[in-house]
Amino acid sequence: MDIYEQKAYQEMLEWETNILKQKSLFKSLSKKAQNKINSYIPEKAHQMITESIKQMVKATLMGSDMTTRKQQSFGLSLEEKESRIADKLSNYRKTAAAEGAGTGAGGIFLGLADFPLLLSIKMKFLFDVASVYGFDTKQYEERLFILHVFQLAFSNDDRRREVFHVLQHWEEEKDRLARMDWREFQQEYRDYIDLVKLLQMIPGLGAIVGAYANYQLLDQLGETAKNCYRMRMLKE
Repeated sequence: MDIYEQKAYQEMLEWETNILKQKSLFKSLSKKAQNKINSYIPEKAHQMITESIKQMVKATLMGSDMTTRKQQSFGLSLEEKESRIADKLSNYRKTAAAEGAGTGAGGIFLGLADFPLLLSIKMKFLFDVASVYGFDTKQYEERLFILHVFQLAFSNDDRRREVFHVLQHWEEEKDRLARMDWREFQQEYRDYIDLVKLLQMIPGLGAIVGAYANYQLLDQLGETAKNCYRMRMLKE
């Protein structure tokens, strides 16, 4: 390893420790409350939401693949690749913040539109990250990896540890992952961002909350994606 790779490896180990540490009492109580709320939602509604988000994500994956240019990253060092990713993250954060401010300023109806728009921005970013690191996003296993990175970034602590284990042992785990658990995928994601998105719909406050929240969510996704690919590459 060169000096940058050694530094990146240490950062990755610190990130892993943070992923695996005990969850706070507040988060534990919040998750219990969210589970209670979800238990009141009729099963048909759960099925409808799951199918809607499944189709939304699939459409986003297809669109992201079509608009992602294959990056000329062969021969680049890890430092050079991550410099490119830092530039891309900066642009995506600005786009997400502007989108959040615009939909947040529009109240409830535009606030609802933020969900698919932000999802699309996040997925496109992950496709770009994978491409910069040199992975072929046309392959099914790479899209599956991207979905698990997304889950790791936006799930409760217990689920994050489960997903982390899968990503940590990707070569052994990927063959048994015949399909995504879309019900769990959508529920974890909704539970994670529900409070923020409700605040975004408040007139007068929505634009500020939307811009700040979307910026932070992209920042969190960027850190998660970077360390997931580091884990995959530096441990080989």
